[in-house]
Parts: sequence; structure tokens; C-alpha cells
Amino acid sequence: MRRLILSMIVVLAGAGAATSALAGAMPEYKLVLQDHKFAPATLKVPANTKFRVLVTNRNAVPSEFESSDFNREKIVLPDSTVTVFIGPLAKGTYKFFDDFHQATTGVLVVE
Repeated sequence: MRRLILSMIVVLAGAGAATSALAGAMPEYKLVLQDHKFAPATLKVPANTKFRVLVTNRNAVPSEFESSDFNREKIVLPDSTVTVFIGPLAKGTYKFFDDFHQATTGVLVVE
């Protein structure tokens, strides 16, 4: 019985390490919300690839990173960062915005 439990622990630990390795290989990009603007306002990413975007809000009020084009929305509290997983997407241009401040917009260019 001990061997079975030990074997299960080893298998689960290996699966967790493999998942971490795959997640670490995922491309990562950064967006900053400051003065109610995205920086950069245009973010270029590869086509047909899943990636993550770290969205940091340096404003004093909450923001909401949102896109109807690639169906994501995530609230970003002041002085915090959230991770948004996106893709894979086909080549093209996709808009995103701050739903709480809709004049704050950006573009995702997938190449």
C-alpha cells in the first residue's frame, strides 16, 4: 500500500512539473494602464499561439481590461496586476479597452 501511495505521489509530482514547464514556455506580454491609457497602445503577438498578458493598473481607480473581439474581461484593481490568457488567435487586428473608461483603448496585432 505504501508503494502504491508513493508511486501516485511521484506521478502527480511529475505531472505538476510538466504543467509548470509548459506554462513557463508560454509567451508573456505586459500592458500598463496609467493616466487612463494603455502602454503600449499596440501590442504585437504571434498568430496561432496561446499567450498571457500581464495587465498592471497604475491608476488610482479600478479598470476593466476587456475585448469583445477575443472575448475576455478582467477587473484590475488599483496598483495591482492580473494575468489574462489569450489565444490562439488568427492573424488580424483585435481591439481591447477599459470598460470602466471606454476612451481608454488599445489594439492587439496578431502576426
